[in-house]
Amino acid sequence: MQFGLNESQEILKQNARQFFAGECPMTHVRHLAESKQPYDPALWSKMAAQGYTGIIFPEKYDGLGLGKVELILLLEEAGRALLPGPFWSTVAVAGAVIDAVASDAQKTKYLARICRGEARSTLALVEAGAAWDLADASLVAANGRLTGEKLFVLDADVADFIVVAAPSGVFLVEAQAPGLSVTPMPALDLTRHLYAVQFKDTPAEKLGEGANLTRALNIATAALVAEMVGGMQRVLDLTVDYAKMRKQFGKPIGTFQAVQHQCADMYLETESSRSAAYYAAWALEHDAPDAATATSIAKMYASDACRAVGNRGIQIHGGNGFAWENDLHLYYRRAKASETMLGDATFHRERIARLVIDPVSASCGGNDRSSR
Repeated sequence: MQFGLNESQEILKQNARQFFAGECPMTHVRHLAESKQPYDPALWSKMAAQGYTGIIFPEKYDGLGLGKVELILLLEEAGRALLPGPFWSTVAVAGAVIDAVASDAQKTKYLARICRGEARSTLALVEAGAAWDLADASLVAANGRLTGEKLFVLDADVADFIVVAAPSGVFLVEAQAPGLSVTPMPALDLTRHLYAVQFKDTPAEKLGEGANLTRALNIATAALVAEMVGGMQRVLDLTVDYAKMRKQFGKPIGTFQAVQHQCADMYLETESSRSAAYYAAWALEHDAPDAATATSIAKMYASDACRAVGNRGIQIHGGNGFAWENDLHLYYRRAKASETMLGDATFHRERIARLVIDPVSASCGGNDRSSR
């Protein structure tokens, strides 16, 4: 197919780039990372005023009612800016899950708050078994209460409510609920924090059945790929600029064929990832038969590509690529964290194989027993 952005989509992409450049420059990203609190309430309010927190959700819940392609364009620019904080976990993950599984009354109560920028949320999915398959989950849900533990939960410390995936369905837990505790976990990405979330007979509201979770996770995965693409593009731009400026033997290193080949490979991997992300978004928007496969193809390729682009960028920068003052390591940290989030390349290759064999029963978790 021949894919091109329409005029409104181009405007959205350009406006988002200008917004993030003005409101979230790298100096601000570094300040938030070094302060160990990547959530900025003022920036969040400005994003909500732009309609970003409700971009894909229906207008009756105070959203903009735009499509998946628009979400992907926005996340690409967010990734380019290395946007810190809970935007992806709130809008593309928890918001998408609530939209997919909750009742109309629950969406009015919870999703509308996200759309208006009044609430932040996240999804608690992975447990000690490190599997994306809910069949392996051991979280106990009985009589409207949860008992168990979830690991690697993004932004749980600033979430107003947490969406929890359990074998018996999808639940929502308020941040101040009794029996809920949040413990920091080590994280490679300095702009996003991970937490272990414990539930001890914690009251929870059931949103819906887990069968509807797959489509929401596909949307979240495509959005994550788009964010990775934005990061890859920024690493490529920084590297090309450096290759034009840095001189060896009296010549810019960009004139050396070995460096040119590295930059060409970075460009190929970035553009290929972008094409895969855009098609996955289009397929999800139009409920194409291959939407789930397209999403896994995009994540499979981008998981490897984002790491390779970061490696090449740092290699071309040489020793300077390892310096704290250089922004490359911040993008590389995000790339490595995103590589395994919602399944790495190996996980999605296996998922693609299952989708080819049995497209009806295959899901984001499938029957895989690893988090990779």
